[in-house]
Amino acid sequence: MSDDRYLFPDWPAPKGVRAFVTLRSGGYSQGVFNSFNLGLRSGDDPDVVEKNRALLGECCHWRYRPQWLKQVHGVEVVTAKPDSIEREGDAVWTDQQGLPCAILTADCLPVIFCNASGTRVAASHAGWKGLQAGVLEATVETMGDAPDQILAWFGPAISQSHFEVGPEVREAFLSFDPEAESAFIPGQGDRWYGDLYQLARLRLEKLGVKRISGGNFCTFKEEDRWFSYRRDGAQSGRLATLIWIE
Repeated sequence: MSDDRYLFPDWPAPKGVRAFVTLRSGGYSQGVFNSFNLGLRSGDDPDVVEKNRALLGECCHWRYRPQWLKQVHGVEVVTAKPDSIEREGDAVWTDQQGLPCAILTADCLPVIFCNASGTRVAASHAGWKGLQAGVLEATVETMGDAPDQILAWFGPAISQSHFEVGPEVREAFLSFDPEAESAFIPGQGDRWYGDLYQLARLRLEKLGVKRISGGNFCTFKEEDRWFSYRRDGAQSGRLATLIWIE
């Protein structure tokens, strides 16, 4: 697999669990979507997006096509099925071999999970709304393993220095957990800068998930590697994060 298309997680996943995040280069999209855009609802030519999606399976030898989601910034966890039907939700899990779980992001936080035995995997789309509402907690609960048997990895998201939010976002997190205050630093006026990585880590650690890796990226700043909705606007492409059991 070409390194100019994929980032491979650095985490202690068991043998047989595979995952990657797509970079923005190495695809067919043109113009503002240049070039490896995986988002069908991004405004890009759907036929070109499908060509990009076809590239994903070139060297992976998946048994089935990925389970793609219609993401709505909620907490619904979908069970992946090998029928190529897109399902509405913001997280997806499976215990089937060769069936990839896929989510799309462009600043929101992608989180992948596996259990210590490598028999279950999951992926969550954690924008601030879904994160605050409990999408990570819902994913861990659906997997069914004891939290201390679950590993998590944080993929590329917008960093704190570029994630400016209003006071209502901060208050939404603090109303759930006062410790979330540590994830916000003041900006101009009533604005705040939120740390999605820290907020996600707090949520998982409260559940008892301690084996957490990743979280050292910035989709906004690294324009040559990542799409960013906040940087590029409505015509931003989408990155894909996929995890599967070989």
